[in-house]
Amino acid sequence: MERPVHNMSNLFAQLGHPSDEAAIAHFIETHRPLAEGLRLHEAAFWTESQACFLREAILQDADWAEVADELNAELRAPRH
Repeated sequence: MERPVHNMSNLFAQLGHPSDEAAIAHFIETHRPLAEGLRLHEAAFWTESQACFLREAILQDADWAEVADELNAELRAPRH
């Protein structure tokens, strides 16, 4: 059985954020870049439950890990 594939829109919906393309782009632009050495789930803008979800997704290499890694990379990119 194949693992489900999630996209950025699915991740934002799971986190309780608006999940349309414009809202995701705005969120990323507003919160980037993450400080060097700061793990994705440690960022101050997550609620406790969001941070827990992201931490577990990555640590357990869950089906959300790939898209969480993608978000991590986007948040570490320099501002446009």
